[in-house]
Order: sequence, then structure tokens, then C-alpha cells
Amino acid sequence: MKKILVTGATGELGSTVIKTLLKTGTAENISVLTRKEESKIEFEKRGLNAFIGQYSDVQSLEKAMENLDTVLLISSGDQGDRMQEHKNVIDTAKKKGVQNIAYTSRSLKDKNTLVNKLMMEHFLTEDYIKESGLKYVIFRNALYMDVLPLFVGKNVFEKGILQPARNGKVAYVLKAEQAEAIANVLMNENFENQTFNFTGSDAYSFYDVATALTELTGKQVNYKSIEVEPFKKIMLENGVPESMVKKIVDFNLDIKNGQEEMVTNELQQYLGRKPKNLKEGLKILFNL
Repeated sequence: MKKILVTGATGELGSTVIKTLLKTGTAENISVLTRKEESKIEFEKRGLNAFIGQYSDVQSLEKAMENLDTVLLISSGDQGDRMQEHKNVIDTAKKKGVQNIAYTSRSLKDKNTLVNKLMMEHFLTEDYIKESGLKYVIFRNALYMDVLPLFVGKNVFEKGILQPARNGKVAYVLKAEQAEAIANVLMNENFENQTFNFTGSDAYSFYDVATALTELTGKQVNYKSIEVEPFKKIMLENGVPESMVKKIVDFNLDIKNGQEEMVTNELQQYLGRKPKNLKEGLKILFNL
């Protein structure tokens, strides 16, 4: 088995990758990077090699990458300098003699017409990996279905769905299934500079989301597509911070423009089964 470092180990994606790796691999071959001492202790109890560190701390990365052949770089959040953090991980992997790097990118139709410029950093990271000379696997993941409760809001069954996405569609996938497929690739595939588009088997609009929620609950849920400016006004009046409103609008505009609608069977191939469809996923996410 490869000796693998999983970054972002305490997040849902990282923790499910680790759980899947442990099904067929041994804990001593898995290293994890975490920011918290209590998490480090918990990982060590499970037999994993755990290191305190973060992407901005090169010394901690160097320590975590001793005697490894593979690093899974789970993309950083957008709170700091994400590109520099990613470069730190890639540069350190190269310096420490790591052979393989995997990266969690995004499955989007055309990087040149994106509204959400934060997504461009994924493609810039892909380019930096390719220039590094490391053998790579890039996972272009669809938008996680897990974000839907946040998009539609707590009062979806009373007020319905209001978004500026028109009839744009998304090939949603549950985060846990993305992680499981990623782990299967890490364990079983040679790194030969592949790029996988891990998407759901179908793409869905917010009209489809509303219909699925109606069928699951018996409560009528409607979707209304609204123009951007009135949508912004409503969000701000509801107390949503302006920076968050911008992110939500940018995601919606990319959905409207077809950026998220790509469908492939690559996830199914590495998951070993068909991923859960919209209705199955919503049942889990809303505890229905």
C-alpha cells in the first residue's frame, strides 16, 4: 500500500477518505495533518501517524511529509491566501521526495467564463501541480449535494425556494460518496497524470429539488427564480452578510450558465455503485 498523507483530515471529506482507506489498508501507512492537539490524539489512538500543522506552516508540512510517497491535498478554504497555501503543500511535497500528489478540484464547464472567481484558484492549483513535475491525480468534484440545505434555507417547507439560478442544473454528489471514490483511487490506481470528473449520474435544477422535497414530505415546495438585485436585497434584509450574499449569487449565476451541469460515469466507476440520486440524498440530508 502507498504511504499516504491526508490533509484536511478532520473535515467530512478527509475523515471519510481515511475511513475508506482503513477498510483495506493499514493505519501505519496513513498519515494525517490536523490543526488541533485533541484531534491528533484521537487519530493516534486509531494507529494513524498524526501531525499538527497547517498549509501556511511549511515546517509542519515538512515534518508530516517524511517518508511518504503520496499526498492528498484537500483544497483550502477561502479565508486566507489559498493559492499560497496550496503552493506550500506542492513545493514541500516536491522538496521531500514525495512521488504522487492528488488534489480536490471542481468539475466546472468552462474556467474562462466563470462568474465565481474563487473557483479559478482550483484551476491555477491544477496548473501549478502540472508544472511541479510530480505525478498527479486531479479530482474535479461536482458541487456537494450537502450544500442544498444551506442554499434553500431553514424555512424551505414554509417559504419554498428562492434563488437566481433559473433552470440551471447541477450534477450533485454527496460529499461522503466523493470521499469514498477518492480513497478508492488513492489505494488502487497508479498516478499517471489523470484528471477525473466525479459527478452525479444526473443533473438537477432547483425545480427538481422542489419537486423532490414535495414528494418526500407531502408538503408543497415551490421554486421561484428571481433576478439578482431583488435577491441580494432580500438576503441582506434577512441578515446574511454581504460577503456571503456575493458567494451565493456567484454560485447561482454559474449554475444558471450551465457551469455545474456536466455528467460523467467516472464517480460510479470508482465508487463501485451508482451514486445516490437527488431524492435519496435529500432524504438523508433533511432526515426525512
